[in-house]
Formats: sequence, C-alpha cells, structure tokens
Amino acid sequence: MLPFLFNKLVISVGLIVPIGSVFLAFLVEYGLLEAIGILVQKLMQPIWRTPGRSAIDAVASFVGSYSIGLLITNRVYVSGHYSAREAAIIATGFSTVSATFMIIVVKTLDLMAIWNQYFWLTLLITFVVTAITVRLPPLSRLDNQAEHREPACENGNRLGVAWQNGVQIAEQAPSLGRNVIDNFKDGLVMTISILPSIMSVGLIGLLVAKYTPIFDWLGYLFYPVTWLWGIEDGMLLSKATASGLAEMFLPALLMAEADFVARFAAGVVCVSSILCFSASIPCILATRLPLKVGTLVLVWFIRAFLSLLLAIPVAMMIAP
Repeated sequence: MLPFLFNKLVISVGLIVPIGSVFLAFLVEYGLLEAIGILVQKLMQPIWRTPGRSAIDAVASFVGSYSIGLLITNRVYVSGHYSAREAAIIATGFSTVSATFMIIVVKTLDLMAIWNQYFWLTLLITFVVTAITVRLPPLSRLDNQAEHREPACENGNRLGVAWQNGVQIAEQAPSLGRNVIDNFKDGLVMTISILPSIMSVGLIGLLVAKYTPIFDWLGYLFYPVTWLWGIEDGMLLSKATASGLAEMFLPALLMAEADFVARFAAGVVCVSSILCFSASIPCILATRLPLKVGTLVLVWFIRAFLSLLLAIPVAMMIAP
C-alpha cells in the first residue's frame, strides 16, 4: 500500500504542486481571475453560491489536477477574497479529479465506447450535486464573511467592467520574477504539508478498507438507493460506493465485472464524490481552509448518496 501511495500519488502531487504554483502567478495575480469572475458572476452565484472567480478553480481541477485547484482556493482564501463557506464549497465541490483520471476509470470499467457521454454526464452530475450540497448542512452553516468581496456589475456592460477590473489588478501586481518566486515558495510549503498527510491519512484509509468491515457497514447506508432503482448488483455497488472514501479508484476496481448500469454508476461516483482519504482529504487538511475530518466525511456521504441517486437512472436511460 505504501508503494502504491508513493508511486501513484506522492510523486505526482509532489511534482505538480510546486511546478503548478509557478504558473499560478499568471492565474491569480494579473487580473485573469477577476476578469473571468465578473463574466461568469451571474452563473456561479445563484447556482453554486460562490464568486465568479471560482470558475477558474473548476477548470484548473479538470484540466490539471485537484491539487492545483486546492492551491488556487487556498491562495485566494488566505488573501481574503473567499469566505470560509465559499472556500469550503469550492474545495469539496469543484476540486475533483482530472480528465486523465476519468480516462483510466473508463478503461477499467470498459466504458470507452461511450466516453463522450460519460464525460459530459459525469461533469453535469458532479456540478448538480455541488449545487444541492451547498444548500445543506454542514456547508450552509459555515461563515460567509469575506474581507474582499468580488465587485458586482451594475451598469450592464459586463465585458467592459471585467476588462477594467482585470487591468486594474494587473497594474497593482508585483514584478513577474518576485511573483513566481513567492508562488514557488508557497507551493513548496504546501507540498511539504500535503505529502506526509497523503502517506499517513491515505495509508490509514486503505488499511481500514482492506482489514476492517467498516466500509461494508457504510455500504448499507447507500443500499436504499440501489434498492429503489432495482439494481441487480445493488449491495456490491453500495459497498463499492462506500469504499470510495478510502480511495477514489476502488469503486471502479470493484465493479469492473458488473452489468452496464452498475459500472456506469460506479464510474460517476468515482469522480462526483470528490473526497477520499488517499488524496483530496489530506490535501484539504494541509491547507488553511476551516474544514475538519468529520465535516469532510459528512460532505462526502451527501455527495456520494446524491451522485448514486442521479447516476443510476441516467445509466438506465443510456444503457445499450
């Protein structure tokens, strides 16, 4: 298990975060974050209750890595531009796995023939689940006070306001060299915090999954969903969903030989649940976001339950 965590997660995260932090300067310091934020404000605020600039986090996670998304979230939160609630919503709702991980999941589940449908439907279900969870405890009860609020667009000329706001931020930015060095230092500090957490918390999660029946017991909490839709491998899918708390890839491995509906649902849950002890939870705990393990586990359960509830009927509709 330790070689698995080291080779698959520690090495990749240990490289991605410092290197990504260098390029982070171009995303968060020179007006792009603020300009995009104004443009998509009307979309992000009513649906997900986050500032428009959080759209950058979502894109960075899917294109790059959840660790880059968390790096952006932590940086913006520390600077006072996200409230505790907004930062928690972004970290637990948008900082999901990259498209490359989704390809591995699809190949494992033998769903490559419907890759296009899988990708877009998983994306849709992930963001629908996020829109629901932001309105439920514990996320809805977190503090929503931010030191610097994103300016609202009042006069209707959204493109002009976005450009003006972005240019204003760029003019106030420090020199590129200093910016890159500062971001690289922050990235190294975060890496040093993340890597031991992945090895320790991740190992504990995998040991619990392999040597105890805890995740089997947790699986019974998801069984009502699979029973409701009449899934043939309902109990197995329920236990596989629960195992995703230990490692995101486990549901796909456990359901590789199941029927189409169960395989598709497991593939969606791998991505949409977002949180797991082998990767994202240690990364979140290494940031300065005000989230504890108990809160993260509760958010994971809500996300996994809703993901399963939505994924099964969608799989039934597209089943060959």
